[in-house]
Amino acid sequence: MDRRQFNGACGSSVAALILLTHARAHALSLGDLTNAEASSGLKTALEKGALAAVGLLGKTDGFLGNEKVRIPLPGFLNDAAKLLKTLGQSKRVDELVTSMNRAAETAVPMAKDLLVGAVKSMSVTDAKKILAGGDTSVTGFFAEKTRAPLGVKFLPVVTKATEKVGLAAKYNQVAGKAAGMGLVKKEDANIQQYVTGKTLDGLYFMIGEEEKKIRQDPVGTGSAILKKVFGAIK
Repeated sequence: MDRRQFNGACGSSVAALILLTHARAHALSLGDLTNAEASSGLKTALEKGALAAVGLLGKTDGFLGNEKVRIPLPGFLNDAAKLLKTLGQSKRVDELVTSMNRAAETAVPMAKDLLVGAVKSMSVTDAKKILAGGDTSVTGFFAEKTRAPLGVKFLPVVTKATEKVGLAAKYNQVAGKAAGMGLVKKEDANIQQYVTGKTLDGLYFMIGEEEKKIRQDPVGTGSAILKKVFGAIK
């Protein structure tokens, strides 16, 4: 390498180093964001996650075909179901599991406005701390703030969905036979309440999965506010 090439290489390296130092000096951190920006980023992430969750779960096999969110029989019915299967009741047990998941799949699209409305109306007082809490801290905050009121609003939606797929009748057939054998007390469970809880579990889980994706690649979201806010965390 002659002196001219050497000097040129050195000059390029120095220029690159200066640019890198400049970029680092101007890289945003959470402390550089305003509270309004942090709150906006948090809510945008939740709304994106909620819409993604509804899209993934609110379709045939959205719950039934996904082992991570599939709704199983209530715990107290598991042992009874095993015995019922040995007594030739496999079809009814399988129909019950399918119906619970179909009810959730039917209910989820009806809940889209409830979820988005909950995001938009939610009060956020410490967005920066929430954002810095971990991979699914935003989702955890959302669940803590909204689960109880959403459960109340969601129950009629799930009840309507369970009626649509005939879940109550199928459940009563299985529970009735189990109760007749002294295995289950009918009053021990409310199938609509159970499915509501499990449906919300599935929704929050999928919102959390979307939050993880946003954190891993905020630029890939195509959203300026998500890029700015979640980019500041990395």
